[in-house]
Amino acid sequence: MAKLKETFKLKPVYLFLTALAIFLLALPQFGGRYLTYIVIHVMLLSLLGLSVNLLLGYTGLLSFGQAAFCASGAYGCAKILLAMDSPSLLAGVFGGLLIAGAVALVIGFLCVRHTDIYFAMLTLCFGMMIYSLALKWRSMTGGDDGLVGIPRAPLEIPGLFSINMSPMENYYYFVLIMTGIAIFLFYRLVNSPFGLSLQSIRDSESRTAFTGIPVRTYRLIAFVIAGLYAGLAGVLLPPLENTVTPPIAHWSYSGEGVIVALLGGIYTFTGPIVGALLFFVIKDVIMRFTEYWLFWLGIIVLALVLGLRGGVVGAIQRKFLPKMTL
Repeated sequence: MAKLKETFKLKPVYLFLTALAIFLLALPQFGGRYLTYIVIHVMLLSLLGLSVNLLLGYTGLLSFGQAAFCASGAYGCAKILLAMDSPSLLAGVFGGLLIAGAVALVIGFLCVRHTDIYFAMLTLCFGMMIYSLALKWRSMTGGDDGLVGIPRAPLEIPGLFSINMSPMENYYYFVLIMTGIAIFLFYRLVNSPFGLSLQSIRDSESRTAFTGIPVRTYRLIAFVIAGLYAGLAGVLLPPLENTVTPPIAHWSYSGEGVIVALLGGIYTFTGPIVGALLFFVIKDVIMRFTEYWLFWLGIIVLALVLGLRGGVVGAIQRKFLPKMTL
């Protein structure tokens, strides 16, 4: 009887997820190019939010440098696509991810030996160093003009298939699949023994170390994985915009990831995803009424974060679904 009641309580959640999946799959057919474009950006911001949340919510490390890995992946993907005689989307995406992961490994090795404000400031400094490189290394990055003319290369595996990515709808489905896989892997990660170890490090570093867990090694692994998630958000951007510019590496873009994670809930799995959607909705509505949208956006986000302890998802969970982990 108790199992039947629990199943009945979960039905609305399953219905919501099913409706969401149907909506996302059908979106290009009724939403138009603008809405499709906006939803792609929501998915990319969700990936950046997940990157921040893995460090902040699950490991207890606040990073202001995730935009650096996003930019590393974006510029890496762009350079690969521009250098190829026959550009391949998969080559650009996975090549950019490798570059983002390598940058995260180097920066993480230098940062994870510190915690608290020292870690946050180090990531901020390294992030702004990457921004300076993107701005000043004109021969590689195009300087403040950025890299332009980046092709939306076909998705192909020679001898098996080739899909034209020029239509926005086709590229939307590619981003949707990549984001879905990333979210699924993130769920498995945070609910694995490794994810539980990260939460143990967050709650008590000294006690976790006494159990034999190499704290710095686990932090470095988490840092690199978070860098890969930020890099994924970066590599999917150049084919969409056909350009990449230095502002993608600025600390303010990292700040958006932090805001998204805090808005949705840093101790929840779905928090950054919900936070990304709310961020775009609030921003879009405010921009329709005033040019001072940053001021009002800051006030609204601050009110939501302070008023809803644990973020929007955390508040919903405590109020309506106390026995569920969202």
